Amino acid sequence: MTKAAKYLGISYRSVLYHIEDIEKKMEIKVIKTFKGGKGGGGNTYLSSNGKKILKECKIINATIKIRNGLNEIKTVVSSIDKDMNMMKIKNDDCEITLQRRKEFEVGDNILALINYESIFIMLEPCKSTVRNILKGTITEMKLINNNLRIKINIGNVGIYCDITRNASDDLELELGKEVYIGFKAMSIATLKL
Repeated sequence: MTKAAKYLGISYRSVLYHIEDIEKKMEIKVIKTFKGGKGGGGNTYLSSNGKKILKECKIINATIKIRNGLNEIKTVVSSIDKDMNMMKIKNDDCEITLQRRKEFEVGDNILALINYESIFIMLEPCKSTVRNILKGTITEMKLINNNLRIKINIGNVGIYCDITRNASDDLELELGKEVYIGFKAMSIATLKL
């Protein structure tokens, strides 16, 4: 805890206060402390709950770092097929198929999250295992770290994807060109709003 306090630039007592606050609010033990013998020298360790919290914090921090690489689409659950374990979400001109989430019901407002790297571009739709193939128009192209970030408008919804320059050259992509984008039903994360 002393190292953590130094790293954060706060007092040892402040670190202890925050940990005690977490333990009180969550009604769990986050740390285990052991007193030292004569002259001190005690130790502090994370409890199993503390390790779980630390793991979740690492996941949240990683998610925040990649958030800039996520399309965020506010939408509504339009239908649920329990037999096929699928559901559809809709936002004006854009309808997306994804795996059914048991906590969602028709009419729920949700946020669909799709990673830029999960989306691919086609000149023509093709038969495949991909459930989402949508027609749109390229409205933006930016060079980022020697790759292209391309924005495709599907109706009034802008969806970004990252591709290599070679792929862009092969498809002769340019602003205003009509293309199809594809992404798997399993590549969509959702949050209830």
